[in-house]
Amino acid sequence: MAYMEDFLAATGLTKSFDSVQVVNSVSFTVRSQEIFGLLGPNGAGKTTTIRMLSTVLDPDDGDVTIGGHLVAKESDAVRKLIGVCPQELALYPELSAIDNLVFFGRMAGLSSSEAKESAADVLERVGLTDRAKDAVRKYSGGMKRRVNIAIALMSRPQLLFLDEPTVGIDPQSRNHIFDTVLALRDEGMTVLYTTHYMEEADRLCDRIGIMDEGQIIALGTPAELKAQVGDADTTTLEEVFLSLTGRSLRD
Repeated sequence: MAYMEDFLAATGLTKSFDSVQVVNSVSFTVRSQEIFGLLGPNGAGKTTTIRMLSTVLDPDDGDVTIGGHLVAKESDAVRKLIGVCPQELALYPELSAIDNLVFFGRMAGLSSSEAKESAADVLERVGLTDRAKDAVRKYSGGMKRRVNIAIALMSRPQLLFLDEPTVGIDPQSRNHIFDTVLALRDEGMTVLYTTHYMEEADRLCDRIGIMDEGQIIALGTPAELKAQVGDADTTTLEEVFLSLTGRSLRD
């Protein structure tokens, strides 16, 4: 696949909470129309990094540029380019899926007609059109995750942040999320995907940054990372992490 220029560039991102350094001088780029994975164990600093990239948190040090805009100075312009699907479910359980989507679409600045049109589109994309009018409280955990992703897609972003989108869900929803992410990339969207599941990163991501203890310790395509340790066709990303850190990714 031929990539265009970098859509996101992070340089020297650093963040501490109560004197504990959570992210330590993280630098990487995400190319236009690729799926870039941040792979690492829970507590590695992935979510804090996402929050700095997506204008939610100010870094203690470092810069982020998205779509040619410096996040620190042009955060409003950046927000128009991005969609964020957090780990936490942000849904109103008594409302239907379509009412949730229309509400969040209006909050994002869409008109009523735009919100309804976008809601119908994204519900079809995440495979929930037939359950659109059911209250979200009746949904399985995986279906709620898919609605969470749909909310992030309401404004048709150019860059989508997905933070651990498949934690604790059923295989059917996980596979549907995989298919959705790959289709979005193929249609031209740029995706930053965090996970601690090696098989997900290997299956989905064009390039991966392996993150541990607040730092990026390796960066490359899945094949490049595996070739650093052994045969790229037989080595796993778990073995790459074990080689780099001396411990299992699932610790």
